[in-house]
Amino acid sequence: MPRFSKAVASLRSSEIRDLMTLASRPDIISFAGGMPGNELFPVHEVEELYRTLDIKKKQSAFQYGPTSGLPSLLESLEGFLEKKGLPVKDNKLLITTGSQQALNILAKAFIDPAEPVLVENPCFIGALSAFRSYDAELRGIPVDRDGISIEGLRQEIDRNEKAKFLYITPYFHNPAGVLYTTERKEQLIATLQGTNIPLIEDDAYGDLYFFEEDIERLKPIKAINPDGINVCYTGSFSKILGPGLRLGWMLVPENIYAKCELIKQSADACSPSYTQVLADAFIRSGQIYSYVASVRQEYKKRAAAMVSALREHLPDYVLWNEPRGGFYIWLTLPEGADATRIMTLAIEGGAVFVAGKTFDPAGRQNNSLRLSYCNNTPEQIAQGIPIVAGAIRNICG
Repeated sequence: MPRFSKAVASLRSSEIRDLMTLASRPDIISFAGGMPGNELFPVHEVEELYRTLDIKKKQSAFQYGPTSGLPSLLESLEGFLEKKGLPVKDNKLLITTGSQQALNILAKAFIDPAEPVLVENPCFIGALSAFRSYDAELRGIPVDRDGISIEGLRQEIDRNEKAKFLYITPYFHNPAGVLYTTERKEQLIATLQGTNIPLIEDDAYGDLYFFEEDIERLKPIKAINPDGINVCYTGSFSKILGPGLRLGWMLVPENIYAKCELIKQSADACSPSYTQVLADAFIRSGQIYSYVASVRQEYKKRAAAMVSALREHLPDYVLWNEPRGGFYIWLTLPEGADATRIMTLAIEGGAVFVAGKTFDPAGRQNNSLRLSYCNNTPEQIAQGIPIVAGAIRNICG
């Protein structure tokens, strides 16, 4: 028998990935994956942009590139991020192979085996997987409708063994759908200052807001640029162009960047030049802004369809927040309810979602579930939600 490392021995397949095969069945309505709708991708626009590129640019798309990213994309992406107020001139930008690689690189940069890492509870499963792969001790801090619990954060900070970093997804949280309030972010900043605990701020969904009045709340902590905190900001083209490009980024202080670039060199040498050329052309054409504005409205329509269906079909004992952006609605069931049993019954009826324990750092709490509306038409949502609601009533009464 081969002798695998302890880190590999602890890895488990993501329940969401396991559900993807099931979700591809034509008889199943999937509320499981956080995938953009295929019909929404700007296929023709990107084809036209590529056609107009000169031959040297097209040749470079087939070549190796610098580990940090193609200079042209770094330049155009800096402009894109500057529009959000991000301090690109005072930090270093690194192109990654999806934001998942950014999380993996940061995890490798900071974590030694058995060291504590602070995460939200519930938490993005990709982050949990990345941190577990380096044998971190995951310490979950509850999330409410305003953001991470400040009391819970203070309790963790006061423990003897200092956490290596705090990871948060403040903008249309995956999976809870929460948009942090400005006040909660200010409290978070004040709590972290002076602790020497870096902050990883994951902003995969912030561009997908539904209401203009939320724009101020969407200002990244990295843009606030608070004194005394090393903020590592990560983002992705996956939700604003296409996940198949496998392109993300991190904007980090220079001393952290130096380690991260070395780690990326050892992982894949460089992210795909071909898709970097496409992303650069899409930004420079200005179409990224009109495209994001259009899909923002489509996701708003799909979210409204799910909200309408939930209001009509869910029993009163199920709690949930109406989404203000992003991809997800988080349902909280009565204490002791088993979302996995509900999911099994829903699958029999023709719909699937993700059970809550998938997002619990301890893998235990299961009286909740995540519904994704991004990959379904309003008609599919209207058809699928009664199946989910029926399964909930069947198990919970």
